[in-house]
Amino acid sequence: MDTQLLSEELAENIVTTARTATGDSLRSVTYFTRTDFDQLYLRDDLEQDADLNTFVGHEWRAYRETENAYQQSELGEHQFTVRAFDNGYLLRVAADRNGVLITTDGLSMQSYEEIATALSKLLEENA
Repeated sequence: MDTQLLSEELAENIVTTARTATGDSLRSVTYFTRTDFDQLYLRDDLEQDADLNTFVGHEWRAYRETENAYQQSELGEHQFTVRAFDNGYLLRVAADRNGVLITTDGLSMQSYEEIATALSKLLEENA
């Protein structure tokens, strides 16, 4: 795993956390900041043709918009986002300066909550 944005140890911890929680359902793991990203994991059976630059840029903007839109929500603080697509799901966990996107095959909402909690903790510890 060759990464420019974070330590090798943190990159491995992020992938291990995602892989442990999702098993064979994990499709990809991408670490991102406001200005850059590193794809940390891509399952062997998937093509490396995704336009990650556009994808990550959209998710960063969407995170900021979500944080602003729901600041005073009676639902409480925004924790993570799950998006459903024809061929899988995306989990976005983000903080003020960085975040992690994972794509998966289907999982339970409880599994996404557990993954989001673990990834949030890793991001906070390494801010």
